[in-house]
Amino acid sequence: MLVARERAERVETPVDDTLSLSYDRRLHSRQRACLDGGEHIAVMLPRGSVLRDGDVLRCEGGRLVRVRAAPECVSRFNSKSPRELARAAYHLGNRHVPTELGAGFVAYLHDHVLDDMIQRLGFAVSVVNAPFEPEPGAYGHAAENVHDVSTHAAHSHTHPAHDSVPPPSHSPGEHDSAYPPA
Repeated sequence: MLVARERAERVETPVDDTLSLSYDRRLHSRQRACLDGGEHIAVMLPRGSVLRDGDVLRCEGGRLVRVRAAPECVSRFNSKSPRELARAAYHLGNRHVPTELGAGFVAYLHDHVLDDMIQRLGFAVSVVNAPFEPEPGAYGHAAENVHDVSTHAAHSHTHPAHDSVPPPSHSPGEHDSAYPPA
């Protein structure tokens, strides 16, 4: 069985095989899978790693395997209006739904409840079998920079994006002394 323990950086040469994985499977840093060519592989990346479409894995022995986003059941809607797409994406994001944003379209893993919500916003939703590559999120800078959240409390450094504003230290409706009244 092939074993992949790292990503290859800036691959200029052809790869030896491909590994097509669903979005859910690309979230797992350690797993057994079957390459598109039929051979088995053990992916043993550092915990917290997320695979993206196009990533290349370097296997023990030097073989290279390109990761592909496998086609899966996806809901998709289109609009020529960036404002309307942003409005719908806001509602999906408000529900913490992984969302793929493209030129004139938004896609998410198929869910009939979400489809109904998007249709109520005035969009025609189509269900397709397609690769799904959602946005990594505000804190997922890049796949190789995602850190293990289980050790977050054990290390000391700041995250300006979410450490600059302290959480409220009051009950709802009470004044927070860190912020003067408006």
